[in-house]
Amino acid sequence: MPRRLPPLNALRAFECAARHLSFTKAADELHVTQAAVSHQIKGLEDWLGLMLFRRLNRALELTEAGESYLPAVKDALDTLSHATERLLRRDGSGALTISTMPSFAAKWLVMRLGRFQGRHPELEVRLHTTSQIVDFNQQDVDIAIRFGAGRWPGLRCERLLTEDIYPVCSPALLAGDRPLATPEDLRHHTLLHDDYFITWGTWAEAAGLTGVDVTRGPRFDDSGLLLQAATEGTGVALARGVLVADDIAAGRLVRLFDVHLPGDYAYYVVAPPQHFSRPKVKAFRDWLFEEAAPTERAAHLSALPGRAPAPTLSSDA
Repeated sequence: MPRRLPPLNALRAFECAARHLSFTKAADELHVTQAAVSHQIKGLEDWLGLMLFRRLNRALELTEAGESYLPAVKDALDTLSHATERLLRRDGSGALTISTMPSFAAKWLVMRLGRFQGRHPELEVRLHTTSQIVDFNQQDVDIAIRFGAGRWPGLRCERLLTEDIYPVCSPALLAGDRPLATPEDLRHHTLLHDDYFITWGTWAEAAGLTGVDVTRGPRFDDSGLLLQAATEGTGVALARGVLVADDIAAGRLVRLFDVHLPGDYAYYVVAPPQHFSRPKVKAFRDWLFEEAAPTERAAHLSALPGRAPAPTLSSDA
């Protein structure tokens, strides 16, 4: 059987006015006008079909109905207030579920998460890695990091990191007996491929490279595995700048040549708009942008003069 409940604002006005026995003091506490309080209570009395107050010349008294109604209304409002406080405290702590691609998790996020956990020990971080777009309506996910053009309907999308594409190899391969001084030297090396839409063919065209079969070599369905293979000296990889930045900084990989392509896509922080007001989501979002700033600065400082125009390809990943 459906509940018969009067408007919540009217109940708040009644409880507050009954506590103070004053419409004026109730208006001050509720930050509304005295007329608004009077209107809310009149509406509640009409809804109930009962008088709750006696309006005297310079005083306000509860009627018998008002005296009877007040304890139950106060208890109900207290219960609702306590439940709301508990819910908000839980939303500021507890589990924080993050969804992102396996490659981004392995090559950028995981190695930084310890700093976030140290700053927010009250949060239990849960990392959900998938190449699929998260459905916030169906999945228990607080926030996602996605790679694409930043167009996901119904979601707030904030650009986190931009992307450049360039060849990399291990220092051991670079120091081998087959030099890698110019793009033409790639003919003597294994080319490594992933499923990104900017391919070795796109890069070779930008570099003016001809006479080299850029379709040969092993293929990986994950960019993290591609970079691992390059680190092991398997061959030369066409790398995405964000994912390879830490490997280059640590000396595990070396950037080659002076031609790199600006990607059309970027990494975005993504969630329904209302999620960003949650304390734990806001804390993670703010920390992400703080962590991303050095990576972005390094990408701009490392821009080389041989930069080629971006390919005109576009679709979300």
